Amino acid sequence: MPEIQAFRGLRYSLAQVGSLSDVIAPPYDVIDNALQEQLYQRHPSNVIRLELNRPEPEDKSTDDVYLRAARTLRSWIRDGVLESEADPAIYVYHQEYQYAGETYLRKGFMSRVRLQRFGEGNIYPHEQTLAKAKEDRLKLTRATEANLSQIFGLYPDAKNEAQEVLERHIMGTRPLEATDHLGVIHRVWPVTDARVIGEVASLVANLPMFVADGHHRYETACHYRDELAAAGKLTPEHPANFVLTMLVAMEDPGLLVLPTHRLLSGIPEFTAEQLQSRLAGFFDCEVTGYGPEAAGHNWSEMEKVNDQQMICLYTSKDSKWSTITAREQAVEKMAEIAPDQSADWRGLGVAMLHRLVFEELLELREIPKPTYVHLAEEVVEGLRGKLEGNLHYPLAALVMPATIEHIQAISLHKERMPAKSTYFYPKLSCGFVLHSLQ
Repeated sequence: MPEIQAFRGLRYSLAQVGSLSDVIAPPYDVIDNALQEQLYQRHPSNVIRLELNRPEPEDKSTDDVYLRAARTLRSWIRDGVLESEADPAIYVYHQEYQYAGETYLRKGFMSRVRLQRFGEGNIYPHEQTLAKAKEDRLKLTRATEANLSQIFGLYPDAKNEAQEVLERHIMGTRPLEATDHLGVIHRVWPVTDARVIGEVASLVANLPMFVADGHHRYETACHYRDELAAAGKLTPEHPANFVLTMLVAMEDPGLLVLPTHRLLSGIPEFTAEQLQSRLAGFFDCEVTGYGPEAAGHNWSEMEKVNDQQMICLYTSKDSKWSTITAREQAVEKMAEIAPDQSADWRGLGVAMLHRLVFEELLELREIPKPTYVHLAEEVVEGLRGKLEGNLHYPLAALVMPATIEHIQAISLHKERMPAKSTYFYPKLSCGFVLHSLQ
């Protein structure tokens, strides 16, 4: 990992806002219109007004949302809604959450990390990025001159040494605490002890970092830094050389990777029989349910088997679920059509789904962006027309998530997985600390 640094973060004044639960928000990429409005109504100083400012009727340009966010940030600093940390700090960050009836605790720490372009050091991406999202985040960064939400980075630390240094230091001290709209409890402790910070920095200094979430924001941070350098505004210690990052050990027991299922609109209709005809010779196919509500049972069976090369497809035309399992011929075909990718990449369920099933066998190459959901219940809602947008989905796919091991192996191959291959639950909250780039 490159250099980590403490910094004087911008934090909400509790005297001004009262409860942090009222002013935090998820990152921009998981906020739909309904949640955006809910967060706007929750508190006049909710960080949504910075992270994802909404268009207003009087706007004359699409850029007004970014300019308004920048004005809001400046006014909050001026009025004391946001205050700078008295001393440079790193921030211990815990998230306590429940999933499938179990309670998890994910532990990490936020610092700023010196930027490296992907491929030029030991910070590794694992997913593809999209130009539109990077343009959006770059416009916001230029306007606000701040990192408003953090990158999520993973690093190998089998003995959890770096985190344990911090856990010993904060023991018995009271955290900043907030509960989000999903019931996740977030706790943050600023750590300003220079000796402790130095020890943590030394422990992680020579380790790789794998970007778990925030690829668009990371690449945006690099682009913004390069813009300042080209304009002659970048000194070696300028804050734009760094990006706000949450660092979590890959071995942390609180890490949970959820699947990202696909709902496809704007494509031809298939029946299960037609689907199986197209896939024959490469997959074993079996009808395993009828109607949208069978998504839950099919997903439960997939989780039990835990096979990357098992995929479940729903054809709306005849309301059937077909579970498909790759044969050796599918593995061979993937090697033929994706010869430049590693065997690790080709063996991913999402890679096989997109490259072999969608593009090669079903000839679905130029299609609208899928709707991505994470729970079987959301798949049912989508197929019943109850998701935002009320779209019709001729095809749905349940697919296994990539694992931490996949992320490490494929990243070290310097490859990128298809978009939305992983979903680290829960999302990090933004609003606890901001990183000024001025």
